[in-house]
Amino acid sequence: MNFNAIRQLVAQDMQSVDDLIRRRLYSDVVLINQLSQYIIGSGGKRLRPLLALLVARACGYQGTHHIDVAAIIEFIHTATLLHDDVVDESDMRRGQETANNVWGNQAAVLVGDFLYSRSFEMMVSIGSMRVMEILSTTTNIIAEGEVMQLLNCHDPDTTEQRYMDVIHSKTAKLFEAATQLGAILAERPEAEELAMAKYGMHLGTAFQLVDDVLDYSASSEEMGKNVGDDLAEGKPTLPLIIALQRGNPEQTELIRHAIENGGLEHIDAIQQAIHQTQALEYTMEKARTEAQLAVEALQILADSDFKTALESLSWLAVNRSH
Repeated sequence: MNFNAIRQLVAQDMQSVDDLIRRRLYSDVVLINQLSQYIIGSGGKRLRPLLALLVARACGYQGTHHIDVAAIIEFIHTATLLHDDVVDESDMRRGQETANNVWGNQAAVLVGDFLYSRSFEMMVSIGSMRVMEILSTTTNIIAEGEVMQLLNCHDPDTTEQRYMDVIHSKTAKLFEAATQLGAILAERPEAEELAMAKYGMHLGTAFQLVDDVLDYSASSEEMGKNVGDDLAEGKPTLPLIIALQRGNPEQTELIRHAIENGGLEHIDAIQQAIHQTQALEYTMEKARTEAQLAVEALQILADSDFKTALESLSWLAVNRSH
């Protein structure tokens, strides 16, 4: 299944999610409306809410709370993007200016806070302590992941394990929550719930690893952000970590210096080192392994178009160009 066919399966649900997002974004404060509409309407894939809807349907859920959960997941994701762009001092995302670049850091941080608090209001309205528990723990772990990433920044001695810990907390955890909650809403047995959580964790990990590869291989038009952003910010992502381990002394010194100081003055030589050490191939292989583990976790589900869609998403995550 391609991405459009997958979205079509839950098109009505996605429309309900979009309507709910628009309603719950509203605030009497004009700046909050402007900024949150700008970021929510900036053309993201809505992948995390899509996962919540697909898993709920694959598990046979017939109610409407999956719409609330999907919207909450998107709000939490959007809040993390707003805060991320401020921390990273980014000026491009999804092919347009970041909110902090348009309105300033203070407004972006505060509207991110608004989105977090609005999502918690919405959690309460679902009336499930289990849903509250998963989402509040997830939000906490994402924040820890952000701090862990900050500690790794400009540190060329960051290990692969430390980096994978960041990915699991910062990115994959929200995927895991989206898929686990689909099973929880459908009141599936614990084994199914844990399998769906596993699916989300592996898919989210694969998704982030491919992002890391694209940062050094895609054009900025394809990525919708500046190529080499991770390097400019001194972020030791997996391709850099592997190139550091495998490079010759000259390449190692160059990469260490770039991580410690940030900046793109040696981007060409570093990209060459990344290619020569096959760091991108190593990272892609790891992403494919994660995608395979995600697919295996789905085998507990009964066959359906929704299950097929979830399997397809695993492979689409690793075979994309942006």
